[in-house]
Amino acid sequence: MQDCVEVMGLVLKAEPMGEYDKRVVILTRERGKISAFARGARRPNSKFLAAACPFVFGTFRLLEGRNSWYVGEISASNYFEQLRQDFEGACYGMYFLELCDSCTRENNDEKEVLKLLYQSLRALTHGSLDRRLVRAVFEIRLVVANGEFPGLPTGDYESDTLYAIGFIESTPVERLYTFTVSDSVLSQLERAAAAYRREALPGRFKSLEVLETL
Repeated sequence: MQDCVEVMGLVLKAEPMGEYDKRVVILTRERGKISAFARGARRPNSKFLAAACPFVFGTFRLLEGRNSWYVGEISASNYFEQLRQDFEGACYGMYFLELCDSCTRENNDEKEVLKLLYQSLRALTHGSLDRRLVRAVFEIRLVVANGEFPGLPTGDYESDTLYAIGFIESTPVERLYTFTVSDSVLSQLERAAAAYRREALPGRFKSLEVLETL
């Protein structure tokens, strides 16, 4: 009998495998990042057709094979359909997923990153929030969650910007997206977030290249 685990998580990536299968990468609360195969997920009548896709959040029942995990059941609680139907929002969301995929590991404690990602995707769907601000907050807090935060930046930053960065670093994730800033502070937050990301999360991100063309 195959070993079975049940995890809560969010699909970071899905790619075709063979003629009908998919390989999904799931950021989970219990086991960090897990790769698993969803057999038959690309068939028109597959029970995984809608659920084995990026942005899907829910409970995943995984079966352990000899060398790989296999998806047994998916109980989705949020598809982030509103985000997927909005081109700009989907571009921001795919960037968030790609960043999390690059910095998380299997069997690590990634609960804080999962919580941050979920709340940040929700924030992207709120029409009252500036997505540039959501991105800056996400980037800074992801650096914090990875234990790479170097402290407040030095240089020509307004006191309101430094206060906002301190708030982003220390406030509970559930309260991250509860403030707004002036245009000048937003520009400085974006500059600081980009510097943090380049230092702590280096690499080339295809989704970022797309996002920066918008």
